[in-house]
Amino acid sequence: MDKLENLVSRAEGLISKLERLLPIQPPAPDWNAIAWRWVMQGNYGYLQAVSHLHQISLDNIQFVDAQKAEIVRNTRQFLQGVPANHVLLTGARGTGKSSLIKALLNAYATDGLRLIEVERQDLVHLDQIVDLVRNRKEKFIIFCDDLTFEANDIGYKALKVALDGSIAGGSDNVLICATSNRKNLMPELMEDNQPVLRSDGEIRPFETIDEKVALAERFGLWLSFYPFDQDEYLNICEGWLRTFDVVWDEAASRAALSFSHTRGMRSGRVAYQFARDYAGRLGLK
Repeated sequence: MDKLENLVSRAEGLISKLERLLPIQPPAPDWNAIAWRWVMQGNYGYLQAVSHLHQISLDNIQFVDAQKAEIVRNTRQFLQGVPANHVLLTGARGTGKSSLIKALLNAYATDGLRLIEVERQDLVHLDQIVDLVRNRKEKFIIFCDDLTFEANDIGYKALKVALDGSIAGGSDNVLICATSNRKNLMPELMEDNQPVLRSDGEIRPFETIDEKVALAERFGLWLSFYPFDQDEYLNICEGWLRTFDVVWDEAASRAALSFSHTRGMRSGRVAYQFARDYAGRLGLK
């Protein structure tokens, strides 16, 4: 009996080792969803459906009307099957860059728009993601939020190839939208402005500088976002308070200004956080 149990135990160990060596079949995407995240599990990735979406509308995003009009126009072109550009949204924090992308999904999901969120470190798998959706009838925005790269980041080259640098053609039902606080997506150094003083052995430093801006230039539509002034900030606070059924008055205005002082900035994100805080305080029993 002991020999039999030992044999069974060794067989189970061998099977376990074989299972780790065999390729794992990733789960099939749930195409009934309208948004997914690319999730890595071990050595493979898959599309994980997002069940609870951020319910924000285009009307909630204020004082970026020009940027909003441009990205809506580009998205409508994409949905209607006419040429459209990949989009790069850059600028001040908390001014509505990522919120605009989420609001687009809520506005146009019934027209076939879908969203796939990909983290920076997973951009090396863009070709796999595009292959998964290439033959689908829906239109997919691949969303990369808060995108920045270091000089040796492998995701940098993967994204360059996905935008327009591959021998394989892109997919007509895929559009890449990225947000970043950096205009060129790469760190800009003081020495870049003084190439003649470089001592790192670089013979043609201007080519390295050009390489840094090459990725951003592959986005056909650039949208820039700027900090809000005090009146714009207060108007955004008032709009968010209305969504919580709170009346805007002098007390709310003073509280909104005080809240922005504690955060050291005025932005749409701070306005939303203030509205939640203020409405919560009033509703606390």
